[in-house]
Amino acid sequence: MEFRPCIDIHNGKVKQIVGGSLRDAGDQARENFVSEQDAEFFANLYKNAGLKGGHIILLNGSGSEYYEATRRQALGALAAYPGGLQIGGGITPENGEEYLRAGASHVIVTSYVFCGGMIRYDRLQEMVRAVGKEHLVLDLSCRKTAEGYRIVTDRWQKMTEVRVCAALMDELSAYCDEFLIHAVDVEGKSQGIECGLAGLLGEWTGLPVTYAGGVHSMEDLRILRELGHGRLNVSVGSALDLFGGALRWKDVLEFIERC
Repeated sequence: MEFRPCIDIHNGKVKQIVGGSLRDAGDQARENFVSEQDAEFFANLYKNAGLKGGHIILLNGSGSEYYEATRRQALGALAAYPGGLQIGGGITPENGEEYLRAGASHVIVTSYVFCGGMIRYDRLQEMVRAVGKEHLVLDLSCRKTAEGYRIVTDRWQKMTEVRVCAALMDELSAYCDEFLIHAVDVEGKSQGIECGLAGLLGEWTGLPVTYAGGVHSMEDLRILRELGHGRLNVSVGSALDLFGGALRWKDVLEFIERC
């Protein structure tokens, strides 16, 4: 179990938002926290703590008036911690290599591959050719439905027909190096984890998987460790004192070191 830190950037600011509230129209989101510090500050913080594998997420679409400001923040973080951070948000074969050259260890992809409600294997193969399997993280962020956990795309605004399950992860493992999975229904709410999803992911024994969504207490971390059999990595956002929450990030690091 590893702690994977995050830097979420929206409208040119490092923020923590309620994931399901994000809307491209008007660049809206319900905010939990807006930092006075820039993304480079957090990159340096994570570097000095010796944390690798954290993710930067650009939460503005390329058509947004804020996109370039958000992108500049992301590039500043990558330059501050080359090789230490992953990046996602609007990643395509055309820009993926650029982010790797800018310092990203991996690029994180959802919408380009899970397009039109399904898996586009032609696009997935394009991504692998562009950046290499060893630099690709597939984001399987999902919502709970009557049919199981279904992947959502386009900054969590569009539902696909693709269901997260062991068979899917087995299949996609041939194309990527890791998985990142936000439980979108609880993301940013700091009200507890999505136990069903964590349990499902914990039973899978393939590539590294990072779970994100709802962690707000040390008890949540203990439950996640149990459900994940010590294999699941974890990201914590809004609940951390770094982002205005009550959970001390140093306590989280100490807990992870003991796992």
